[in-house]
Amino acid sequence: MKSLWDVKTAKRCGKDLLKFRVYTSRLLGANPDLVMHGGGNTSLKIKKKNLFGELEELLYVKGSGWDLGTIEPEGFAPVKMDTLLKMAEMPELSDIDMVSNQRAAMTNPNAPNPSVEAILHAIIPYTFVDHTHTDAVVTLTNTPKGKELINEIYGDSIMVIPYVMPGFILARKIYEMTKNIDWDKIDGMILLNHGVFTFDDDPRASYEKMIRICDKAERYIKDHCQLKPDPIKPKIDLELLASIRQKVSHVWGKAVLGQVDISNTSSGFSGLKDVAKISSRGPVTPDHIIRTKRTPVVIGEKGVEDSIDNFVSDYQKYFEKHENGETILDQAPRWAIIPNLGSMYFGPNQKSTNILADIAMHTQRCIYQAEQLGGWKPLSKKDLFEMEYWSLEQAKLAKGGQSKEMQGKVAVVTGAASGIGKACVNALVEKGAVVAALDIDNGLPTIFSQDQVMPITCDVTHDKQIKSAFEKVVMAFGGIDMLVSNAGVFPKSAPIAESDDRVWDRSLEINLTSHRRLIQIATPFLEKGIDPAIVLMGSKNVPAPGPGASAYSVAKAGLTQLGRVAAMELAPKGIRVNTTHPNAVYDTAIWTDEVLSTRAKHYGLSVEEYKTNNLLKVEVTSKDVANLVVSMLGQSFSKVTGAQVPIDGGNERVI
Repeated sequence: MKSLWDVKTAKRCGKDLLKFRVYTSRLLGANPDLVMHGGGNTSLKIKKKNLFGELEELLYVKGSGWDLGTIEPEGFAPVKMDTLLKMAEMPELSDIDMVSNQRAAMTNPNAPNPSVEAILHAIIPYTFVDHTHTDAVVTLTNTPKGKELINEIYGDSIMVIPYVMPGFILARKIYEMTKNIDWDKIDGMILLNHGVFTFDDDPRASYEKMIRICDKAERYIKDHCQLKPDPIKPKIDLELLASIRQKVSHVWGKAVLGQVDISNTSSGFSGLKDVAKISSRGPVTPDHIIRTKRTPVVIGEKGVEDSIDNFVSDYQKYFEKHENGETILDQAPRWAIIPNLGSMYFGPNQKSTNILADIAMHTQRCIYQAEQLGGWKPLSKKDLFEMEYWSLEQAKLAKGGQSKEMQGKVAVVTGAASGIGKACVNALVEKGAVVAALDIDNGLPTIFSQDQVMPITCDVTHDKQIKSAFEKVVMAFGGIDMLVSNAGVFPKSAPIAESDDRVWDRSLEINLTSHRRLIQIATPFLEKGIDPAIVLMGSKNVPAPGPGASAYSVAKAGLTQLGRVAAMELAPKGIRVNTTHPNAVYDTAIWTDEVLSTRAKHYGLSVEEYKTNNLLKVEVTSKDVANLVVSMLGQSFSKVTGAQVPIDGGNERVI
């Protein structure tokens, strides 16, 4: 590991110590081998005049909810040092009292809550204090001879702290251990199974001490073991993946995404003969446990159901053995190891699965290395339970907020580049779903900017392209819950006597056969989805056809009949199939201003009269249709299948 200190950037901080604090915090946070997803904390001690002109010493410590990699000055909470030091002298202090008194000692009531390590930062008598959960050091300490290895590598330059719970207990432990030490004789402290502290009055010196400590640990590991397991060629079973995600969702009690990882590290780790044994001992640091739970689930030879049921049973036993009046959390695993394939990460949204992916990747690497250094030996179940059910950690989970109706669900929308299809994608995203947007349009990737949308260029008249698209969806999200089969074309009008075979065949292929193909390929995944549903995009021309539109009307009528048969066939699998019949939706690409004007004139109407030429005298837009589609996919239609719903403002011929 090398220092990323840049002289030019540092100069821009001038003499502003808080700017330096932000700068070095970001340097630490930018390296996932040092800090991962909100972990670690940093601080700064400065003197400032208060309202009364009195000089008081303040600790600016990282606030709760901020990430070191992106922290701003307002991410640091200013706390009075005298209060923190008095708290350190107390023999006992509850978590609630610690948090409330730290909050009361802040000089800015709008700042975030101070880190739970604020008292510890205050004890260390230097201007700058840095704390990370560096992978290499924690890997060494998660072995049977961890303390001996640390002493071998660092000698007397490092003070070794036995593991105790973070927060006041840890601060009090270090307060007792450092009463009579000469701080200038050590470069830092290593907290076994937890992380590293460095400190100095100079920001660069404190930062580079951290880098040197991590570098020594990395070099030791490199000299004594293979860094990553040998990669394997994964055996991908898409339906197995969908089954795993479905079972985890049921255990969790809500739909969750399942991100699949077949990278060299993950697939190689999954191929280890003893993977079930070595992955069942615990996480890299206790800080990870609220995201990962204690262990992943390993999908064994007995299959998905038994493997996850056994995980749940083991978790319940773990809770019953260690609980002291707490309420059990959900028992769903947060990640899975699929032998000879890789890993799968679960969460209600992409952010949570991405975080899990990062943590799990580091965990697999650390376990593999530690096994070569004497064995993977993290904290005891008792210590991990205390961290998982620590009130301050649970408070973090409680800040998740209200989830959206379709959060954790996966939709596929065809014909998504424009009009009704595009509106359906946007409406589903607004409801919290992730959406695979399929269209033949090569410009599709530029149409959607939302992270929740996966644009896939796909011709729905080709089996291979559909199968490839569905594979991408399952690998990214774990399965499929909703299908909006919308792709279609409106052929040029012509009477039957003058119809063109090529136009007829193309209309049937796109407006009918492609939908059958989609249903056929999607069914095995929908069967393993969460409240699975299909909505077919019909047309007013089904109940009320017009002359000259035989190619279109016949295809849409066939599609409607297909939907009725599918509703009967798929109901035993729990899949709902419904059809909507839009009419006069004019905010689509085919309805240009010129076409609208021409059609309105043909009927002797103004454009506005033409657009609202229905019983309710309202305009029906793509968004209106999309909102209906989302309702048909959601709880409002949870007990409805085989239905046909018009959306046309009231059409006399249909009625």
